[in-house]
Amino acid sequence: MQKKAIKDRPQNQQAKEKIWLTRAEKKQIAALMRQAKGDGKKRTAQQTIPYLQMYPDGICRVKDNLFSKSVEFSDINYQLAQPDDKTATFEALCDFYNSLDSSVGLQLTFVNRIARQGNFSKSIAIPPQQDGFDDVQEEYAAMLKEQLAKGNNGLVKHKYLTFTLEADSLKNAKSRLSRLETDILNHLKILGAANRPLDGKERLEVLHGIFHPDGDRKFLFNWKWLVPSGLSTKDFIAPPSFAFKNGRLFSMGYKTGAVSFLQILAPELNDRLLADLLNVDGHLLVNLHIRSIDQSEAIKTIKRKITDLDAMKIAEQKKAVCSGCDMDIIPSDLATYGGDAKDLLRDLQSRNERMFLLTLLVVNLADNKQQLDNQIFQTAGVAQKANCSLVRLDYQQEAGLMSSLPLGLNEIPIQRGLTTSSTAIFVPFTTQELFQNGEALYYGLNALSNNMILADRKKLKNPNGLILGTPGSGKSFSAKREITNVFLVADKKDCILICDPEAEYAPLVNRLGGQVVKISPTSKDFVNPMDLNLNYSEDESPLSLKSDFILSLCELVVGGKSGLEPVEKTMIDRAVREVYQAYLADPNRPKCRF
Repeated sequence: MQKKAIKDRPQNQQAKEKIWLTRAEKKQIAALMRQAKGDGKKRTAQQTIPYLQMYPDGICRVKDNLFSKSVEFSDINYQLAQPDDKTATFEALCDFYNSLDSSVGLQLTFVNRIARQGNFSKSIAIPPQQDGFDDVQEEYAAMLKEQLAKGNNGLVKHKYLTFTLEADSLKNAKSRLSRLETDILNHLKILGAANRPLDGKERLEVLHGIFHPDGDRKFLFNWKWLVPSGLSTKDFIAPPSFAFKNGRLFSMGYKTGAVSFLQILAPELNDRLLADLLNVDGHLLVNLHIRSIDQSEAIKTIKRKITDLDAMKIAEQKKAVCSGCDMDIIPSDLATYGGDAKDLLRDLQSRNERMFLLTLLVVNLADNKQQLDNQIFQTAGVAQKANCSLVRLDYQQEAGLMSSLPLGLNEIPIQRGLTTSSTAIFVPFTTQELFQNGEALYYGLNALSNNMILADRKKLKNPNGLILGTPGSGKSFSAKREITNVFLVADKKDCILICDPEAEYAPLVNRLGGQVVKISPTSKDFVNPMDLNLNYSEDESPLSLKSDFILSLCELVVGGKSGLEPVEKTMIDRAVREVYQAYLADPNRPKCRF
């Protein structure tokens, strides 16, 4: 399908306003206009994208009376947490879902994109320094490449939360969405997940990344381009084409994809299901559409179902009596469903549970049909392990794909009723990744995802580090590896100081061309405790600091059990000040030898 401009310009912009554009911006607008022109006969790619207007503040008018906003949130270490921490996170997630009104729609979107391997290879590459250690750098870089291949660092993962509500005007929707956004951000903060609301341009960039998963086309957009070009926001994000010719597949640009929904068959689910789905290799979109049901309506509905089941049970008992059988012999389905319905009613009335309608959609994208089939088979295997089924949306591929966009629109009528606990079992957190660029050091592999852990401790909130472990677990080896990594990767201005009572680091220091200083009663090297550094502290006097140090040293040496007497402390303080009096008067003169 060819592109065609759709007129959804912001209404608050004046057409007569004169906008100044640079030459480069004019060229970009002209290129976009050429791409957006269509023949007027076919439905365009822009017309397929199901929203009416995107506003700069991040509010999207999905339909005439439906508005949405999005929040991006980060991962937390849920799968690696202790059971008590997992329970606290689960309960906080239940409280979050219970706080949602029945008029609010919630959509959780998880986007996995395969990034170009060259970007990750550059982040771990160690360029030769021509310092005599190029062979060691090459060997260390080869080890990092092997570790990179073990994980899925090539996957770029993003998590979004989109919330929708109905309003009769943009003004009313803006105030209500603002209050709802504040509540959602507070709940995410309680969960420990870093978050940030997305403005209009950032939401368009997210949609552009979904429509161009390979990153072959750079996102170029500016709000001031809309009026002079006559283009809409969809022209800047739309893929080259959409094709829904096959009832089980679709084409989006140069990608082939398929949309499926998760059919929940298991009586109980594990909190690993969503995490396992997100670990599938390849381009993947997982969406959860969640909408709560009014509590009173849910209770009335369940009571009606229980009444219907009791009526069916009575009818079966009458048939059994008429046929001369025992009246307790009834179909097993009636007994099972009746018990489950009563348990559900008890949960809603006494356990602070609510009813939700859940739709879980999975979108697989690949370069060709064979790769797509392999990815779908892998995804279906993950669902099968949880006693669920991944069912293809036959002849609903377009509705499924559009429902998988982080816009808050659900056009798939397939919904499953779940309680709060059953909905919260789809925990949207797995493990937090640490993969920094720059002078980042290698610290091993993530125990859950097998991804590399690269961190630059200078950029962290707390740059200190501590290695703990049982004897023989590799503490010394980890320290030596970090020392070598700092020497090979970090800036040569960094100083590496090692205090080694066991003398086990001397061979490494000698191999790296360092200096080994031996301090013992028989060595020629010594530490002068009387040396004074005038630049040691800007806040306190260097002489006062040195006096405190000498007092502490003398108290350790001759203080005994009771320590130094006040008279002795006064004498030491006066002696220290007299010793340094001549030096402080003229610091440039040669230092005295003590």
